[in-house]
Amino acid sequence: MDQESWLSCEKTAVLQGGFLLANQLCQPAPLSALRKEDWERVGRPIVQAVTEICGQRCGGNQDQLNWRKRILCIVWSKILEMETGEDIDVQWKENPLFSVQSSLPDINHVVMFELVKSVGFYSIYVELLQCFQEAEQWRELERLAKHVSSDCKEEDVKFLLEVWWELMKGRRESLDNLDQIFSAQCIRFGQITSDCSSQASKRFKPDPEAAVPNMCIFSLLFETLNSIKECITSPGLCYFGLSNCLDMLYTSFMLDHAVELPVEVKLQNIARSVSQRRKNSVLEGAELAQAIFEAQRDLAATLTPAQSKPCGMTFAQAMETLLGIICSWEAKALLTMSNQPSEPSVLAIRLKDSLQRVLEALERMKSENLDENGQALINLKKALTDLLASSSFSMSESPSTEIASVATAILDCNLQGFQDLPKLYASKLSQAISETEWLNCLERNKSAFQQKDLVMTLVSTLIAKSQGDTDVNQSKKLKNIIMDIFSQLLLPDKNAALSEILKLSKKGLHGFLPSSVTAGYDGELNLAFNSIIQGGAQAKSSLSSAVSAVARVAFQNPEAALGRCCHMAVVNLGAHTLLAQILQQLPGLRSSQEQNLLCRCLQTSVWNKFSSAQEEEQFLHFLSALMEPTIVEKTEEKVEKLCFLLPEEAVHAFVLPFFSSLTTGSSSLELCLRVLQCALTHIPSGDATTSWIMNCSPFPLLYSLAQLLNNCSRCWEQSLEGDTVLSIESKELLISILTMLGKAVGKEVELAPGTWSRAVSWLYGKVEALDWTVRFYLKEVWGQHFKYEVPSSLMAVCDLPEQEWSGLLLPHYGQGTGLLAWVECCCVSDHVQATMLDSLCLNLLNPEEVNMFSKGLMVAVIQTLPWCTIEEWERIVKVLCELLHSDKLHVPYSLEYVDFLPLLDLRSFASDLRLSVFLLRLFQLLCGSSCADWLPPQGWAHVSRLYASAMRRVIDSAKSKVPIPSTATSFKTPETSNEVLSQEVLFVLAQLFCHVLHVQVMIPGQAEPLFLCALEILSSYEAVLTAYPKISPAVQRANTRHFLTTIADNVQCADSRAVLHQKIAQL
Repeated sequence: MDQESWLSCEKTAVLQGGFLLANQLCQPAPLSALRKEDWERVGRPIVQAVTEICGQRCGGNQDQLNWRKRILCIVWSKILEMETGEDIDVQWKENPLFSVQSSLPDINHVVMFELVKSVGFYSIYVELLQCFQEAEQWRELERLAKHVSSDCKEEDVKFLLEVWWELMKGRRESLDNLDQIFSAQCIRFGQITSDCSSQASKRFKPDPEAAVPNMCIFSLLFETLNSIKECITSPGLCYFGLSNCLDMLYTSFMLDHAVELPVEVKLQNIARSVSQRRKNSVLEGAELAQAIFEAQRDLAATLTPAQSKPCGMTFAQAMETLLGIICSWEAKALLTMSNQPSEPSVLAIRLKDSLQRVLEALERMKSENLDENGQALINLKKALTDLLASSSFSMSESPSTEIASVATAILDCNLQGFQDLPKLYASKLSQAISETEWLNCLERNKSAFQQKDLVMTLVSTLIAKSQGDTDVNQSKKLKNIIMDIFSQLLLPDKNAALSEILKLSKKGLHGFLPSSVTAGYDGELNLAFNSIIQGGAQAKSSLSSAVSAVARVAFQNPEAALGRCCHMAVVNLGAHTLLAQILQQLPGLRSSQEQNLLCRCLQTSVWNKFSSAQEEEQFLHFLSALMEPTIVEKTEEKVEKLCFLLPEEAVHAFVLPFFSSLTTGSSSLELCLRVLQCALTHIPSGDATTSWIMNCSPFPLLYSLAQLLNNCSRCWEQSLEGDTVLSIESKELLISILTMLGKAVGKEVELAPGTWSRAVSWLYGKVEALDWTVRFYLKEVWGQHFKYEVPSSLMAVCDLPEQEWSGLLLPHYGQGTGLLAWVECCCVSDHVQATMLDSLCLNLLNPEEVNMFSKGLMVAVIQTLPWCTIEEWERIVKVLCELLHSDKLHVPYSLEYVDFLPLLDLRSFASDLRLSVFLLRLFQLLCGSSCADWLPPQGWAHVSRLYASAMRRVIDSAKSKVPIPSTATSFKTPETSNEVLSQEVLFVLAQLFCHVLHVQVMIPGQAEPLFLCALEILSSYEAVLTAYPKISPAVQRANTRHFLTTIADNVQCADSRAVLHQKIAQL
């Protein structure tokens, strides 16, 4: 009902009628002059009208409760209006209650006090009293004190004590519309009063010696009760009054901060209060919630420091006053609590609580430090101790069912001030009420349990119930409720819960539940991951949902969830990236056990079960993504990034077990090497420590890798049973790993040489039995401790410093093998290659020596070529180019593929042509009868790939000499100089085509890389012709096509030959 409607409804008419009738009964005196003793004769019509509107004192619906406050608000506003004498023209504009107030006769405070006392509107009176400013509030309370003290009866005492107790409870948190209206009225009337006072002060000069009233509510209430103590003859009122005094003394002088009771104690107190209220009325729903709220207010009033400290009475004076009141009532035997009935009254229980509280506080006070308060404290302490001793009754605890009922109501109504209640409800109180009621409350109030600790408490309760005789359906329902609550946790709390459940069992929640409760999990697991895979999670919200779904199934069974995640990441195309992102959001699944749970799941679900190279690739990418440091962890000292899977854990799980015995199949071993390479790429760079690698048996691992590299020299031999030989393709991977691992270990050795000296010596001694080139890759490990050791024959062709290099007498490196060792050194690294080129001893002034060097170098390259990786071969080609440019390598160029001498300037292409001829001569020797059965088919395929890569380098070098316009600019006429140079390019490309096909014909097998290289040359030839059409007349083109076709006729494969013919015909 809005304000306009209730101000002019029939209930206001009833109220008006009651006051008018009372005004008639009061005649000849007006109602505004009513005296306290006349209320019995005059006030009945008012009380009847209010009762008709609001019902009886207790209970009533919300509308009746609202009307009680409206009536008191109207009456009090009427009194304030009369006191201020505000102009009527101002009132009707600014007073929202003017219409109903003007219909009432003039009244005074006696009418309001007696009305409140008659109908019991104590709490409403205090609510409106607290709308006044502090000074005005004290004045209003002083009026009440005078009214109560005059012709005091027990009803007056009860009025005072009820107002006192409500004042101690403090103002309610929320103000309704009437509170706001009345507060505005109080402020307005206060301003009018102050204006009048200021005008009067100009006319009247006050006496400076006159006493100024001390506006202390504490002293006012104490003194008033002290003055009327003799009027009290009821033990109940004595209990009430003494409790008020003790509680106000305690909160004003003995309490400096609010006391937070344990939730169990708080519930016990509230349940006891609610039980007492149930005796008078049925409490359900809103009534029960209101009763709990009021009981909580009662409790808080005694445990919260007073808002303002007393200023009109000292602690000693208060104790003396209290002691006088106690003595007076004890003399009349009004405080004897030994004769309580079987169930003590609420007031007796409250008094006993207050006595215990104050006595405990007094015990903590040292009387010698209180000066003048000391004797008063001792006397009060003795009186209170005797009084407590006389209370022989014991306060029985409320039954658990009552406590559970109250707790349920608190949760349902979301009452504030019970932060620890959900934990108690999730554990102990789960046994106090029926399973169904408890579960229903949990389901209704899931939001109240959205904390990690509460989820784990519920988990403990579920485990306990599942292991008992609880119905399976009830356990399933509780499990589902827990999972719903878990799903609503914030991500950090989810991770904390996952980490905690994982510490209990790798099977998580399901590790403690019977199969009957966990039934249906497999379906949920499948649905979760299938939905993620099918739907993807590109958007941030989708990723968040996917993370939540995985967290939910992982909380129930981390091992099963991670196993399914690993399987899906490998077998579903492209799923590894998404699933890695999801796991990176769930660091709570990182296991702190000896072996990482993720690694165990990978080993169980996917390792050694790959059905294709694609699955292996996805597995490696999945591992790599999980080793990325993307998880932010904040500590007090710093913020650092962590990874879901530590590289160290991956090495322990997938690498070290397979190096303990080198009898593993080469395919598995190559995958292990790729895992190791993946882990090594995540070693921190810069000054960051790489100590994790030192926990992975680095020196035995280095030796095992060195053994594998040593065995690569037998990659073209028939491997014996039990022998592990890696493919030539894996040699490059192995070298890369040895280099990275050597650098990482060498860094640690350099930081603490004394710690690792024995291990370094052990490794050095072990690799002495291996090929001398292997030691080059371990130089980073021992740094300056050991020199580069090379065959002594190398020292004959190189001038190497003895401080860094030393010669070895090796059986396979006799006289004349120096160039072979030199070429092998050039393959090792760019650094060693540069050293070899700089230290090469060759007299360019001696033609015979240069010729011998050139022939010897060809033989050395032939001996090295089949065992070179692509990277090593590129280094050799680079060395050949350097030697050609410096004229150290002599390669005569013969025109065996031309019918006439071309009138061209080929000086710019000299190095390219000579390199091509060198390679041609090399393969002529390699493919000769002396080396015919030197390599198996796989070896010939490998050397053909190496030759094709070298020829592509030559082709690119030749093409770079002349610009080839793009399609967009091809219409422009090129410069003449470029046209001239393009003729040389065409000639060179034709020569290269002949060389490539020559080698292809010589090499056993199809040599597909050379066939593709020949096609690439023809494409380049066509591109130059297209860019410079004028450089080649039609006759010359026809001759060129005929010549190239004649060369292509030598290709043995008919299909390849036909493709070449077709390509040549298009020139």
